[in-house]
Amino acid sequence: MTELPIRDELRGVEPYGAPQLDVPVCLNVNENPFPPSEQLIADAARAVAHAVRGLNRYPDREATTLRERLAGYLERESGVTLDVSEVWAANGSNEVMLQILQAFGGPGRTALSFAPTYSMYPEYARDTSTAWVTARRDDDFGIDEDTALKAVAEHQPTVVFVASPNNPTGTAVPLGLVSALHDATDGVVVVDEAYAEFRRDGVPSALSLLATHPRLIVTRTMSKAFAFAGARLGYAAASRQIVDVLRVVRLPYHLSAVTQAVAVVALEHAAELQERVAQLRDERDALASWLREQGLRAAESDANFVLFGRFEDRHAVWQALLDHGVLIRETGPDGWLRVSVGTPEETTAFKVALADVLKEQR
Repeated sequence: MTELPIRDELRGVEPYGAPQLDVPVCLNVNENPFPPSEQLIADAARAVAHAVRGLNRYPDREATTLRERLAGYLERESGVTLDVSEVWAANGSNEVMLQILQAFGGPGRTALSFAPTYSMYPEYARDTSTAWVTARRDDDFGIDEDTALKAVAEHQPTVVFVASPNNPTGTAVPLGLVSALHDATDGVVVVDEAYAEFRRDGVPSALSLLATHPRLIVTRTMSKAFAFAGARLGYAAASRQIVDVLRVVRLPYHLSAVTQAVAVVALEHAAELQERVAQLRDERDALASWLREQGLRAAESDANFVLFGRFEDRHAVWQALLDHGVLIRETGPDGWLRVSVGTPEETTAFKVALADVLKEQR
């Protein structure tokens, strides 16, 4: 790359991505471990066949039917009524985030978040020539409101990212903090709810704030709860004005007809998919309790993963688990590791492997 006329900030940068290794148990990228049902597969195949017949034509560039179905799903899931004009969809929540920074970031502007958090946020900022700054989370990975508001006052961000539940820690933030951040800035506040369906009972969604917070954007994905990571469908809920701005920066016909078709089918199967979500929530809570019983710390999680530690040499633990055929993620604060919740069999394999590793280290 050194011989190419690339932007200076891209020189020497490695592409983003978690390790993709052929091992028996992969618990490193927070996927839903359960594949779509046979009925969903059959319904999706019929929808794809219908879409393929029209692939000589461009897809609906507004994805109107899909956005209507997403609005209906959010009303059932969170009790918040949205018009189709208040919902936007793109190729994964990654593209939604990039569009937000294309619209509200850029040269001379700043995006703020709270570390540790999702490692792609600074890359979205870099790719849109947006300055990137963070404020620190507390030791329990929560966000102190005074600290957050001081950071807003100091940096005057046009975009504030709050992941709730947060990746890699799994922690959710109170709605009072979201409201305070919104009132403290003239910019947009983005609450990234990629793992929202996994939140514990009583943990609210920021969707409930949309009606009274005009610069709030709540993003979601179908990758996790819908077991649709390979379909690449993310979406956002926001005011019509914000959605219209995202429509300005989107690429033409950015969502393929096939993507739209299979996403609509998945939404029709939402009820059965939520049963798997409930199972994964129970598995997560049981896994966190087991980790603590082993003398480890486990962060409180509202997601489909658990951050645990602390280790003097976390890479050695990660490698030892990999040697046992179990791949987890070496990410987050120093000394911590993250494990995704898998099937009962995969979780058992992880427990057996980690118990062996801990015994070897002691």
